Amino acid sequence: MTKHLHRREFIQASAAAAWVITAAGRPGAARAASRTTIDAQVHAYERNHPGRPWAGTLVGPEEMTGDQMVVGMDAVGVDGAVLVSPFSMYRYDASYVLEVQAKHPDRFCLVKPVDPNDPAVADIIADWKAKKGTVGVRVIMRDNVSADPAHPGVNRVLAAAAKHSMAVNLLCWGRLEQAGQLAARNRTRGSSSTTWVCSSRSSRRRRRSPGPNCRRCWRSRPIPMLP
Repeated sequence: MTKHLHRREFIQASAAAAWVITAAGRPGAARAASRTTIDAQVHAYERNHPGRPWAGTLVGPEEMTGDQMVVGMDAVGVDGAVLVSPFSMYRYDASYVLEVQAKHPDRFCLVKPVDPNDPAVADIIADWKAKKGTVGVRVIMRDNVSADPAHPGVNRVLAAAAKHSMAVNLLCWGRLEQAGQLAARNRTRGSSSTTWVCSSRSSRRRRRSPGPNCRRCWRSRPIPMLP
């Protein structure tokens, strides 16, 4: 069965891992009494430089490094975040967020964009799953992504993500009908469960700074109290 979730529900579904990493090192009584605040989506990136050049730009500061993000999270009381590799800058290269997570393993879990038009996308998802801290992949329904719900591209991503128990963050501006058809097709296949996260579903919203924003944070009880 296909699960179709919004961001906040995705955070709840993946919060068990987040609780483990953010609770590391705390005394038992503190872990039992505390609440965990997880930001549903943040982006981190370096200044544009030849070693990792930008493909485009993102509204916000000239850089928002992992270290700066952690400082910002601490300032507003955010324990952990889902760190999504910014497609605007790095396209399908998630090397920077991997470096950030390796440096701050107790603060971030990772999502990377994947290309549904890449015939090797299933292998890419399998490789991503094998890396530490990864929880999902992102599909951006751009003009070069087929509008046919039977097209093998996005369906390949959904099948591979289900196989490897990874959530799929779907950015589907103006394509909700296709998203529903994709969900129906994958549900009727009787394959492993696919968890979907609908991102900015039907309208283009004003872009915001990539830093932590408590208005969209999810505050959880300790994991033993979650369903």
